[in-house]
Amino acid sequence: MSDERASSDARLDRVNERIVRSRALILDVDGTLAETEEVHRLAFNAAFARAGLAWCWGRVVYKDLLRVAGGKERIRAFDRRLGGTSSLSDAEIAELHMTKTTIYADLMASGGCPLRPGVEALLNQARTRGQRLAIATTTSRGNIDALLGPALGRAWANRFVAIVAGDEVANKKPAPDVYLEVLARLDLSASECLAIEDSGIGLVAASRAGIPVLISRSAYFLDDDFSEALYVTDDLGMLNGKGVVEEGKLRGAL
Repeated sequence: MSDERASSDARLDRVNERIVRSRALILDVDGTLAETEEVHRLAFNAAFARAGLAWCWGRVVYKDLLRVAGGKERIRAFDRRLGGTSSLSDAEIAELHMTKTTIYADLMASGGCPLRPGVEALLNQARTRGQRLAIATTTSRGNIDALLGPALGRAWANRFVAIVAGDEVANKKPAPDVYLEVLARLDLSASECLAIEDSGIGLVAASRAGIPVLISRSAYFLDDDFSEALYVTDDLGMLNGKGVVEEGKLRGAL
């Protein structure tokens, strides 16, 4: 075995051990649990058309707008790009975003969006180990329900000890507010937890709260800087394969 392969296997074993030993796993939603961003983009464009706006966010534009956390904030940022100042009032932006949220829920209900590989296994293994699960996200409660209701069942929220959405804190990611609120509700220290994110913005938010971060890269954030992450993967299923607890021991560990 080459030194590079041995080093990679050692890092994988360490991150699997960290997953198993953490008292709580704190998960982002969009991009982390499922590749939802393309559904969001389609919902935004449908809302713009319904409002009579000649706006259409292509993938390149939307990828750039994802650097702005929050749907209403993205609408405002795009509006300002067009004319230097926002032509839409706060009320108009809120109404537009509400329309988008309704369309997103309809799209999810009609076609759904599957969880990413390894996600459900990770949740089930955490429950078996007696670990607490939490959600720290910029998206709304309604959007979380639209995804996890079909994916995990109507009682999905019972799996999570704490659920904190972006509108419940003063500042959205990359500010650490949502993670700090989750830690407060869990009554745990940052070092006792592990955050699972998909983006550089999420990495910064969790890191600012002092929480180590596992990155599961999603389609829109493949080229983000993840150098400060504990580990980076494109497939949580790979971790699940070696992170199963058997008779109290981590498979693959010495």
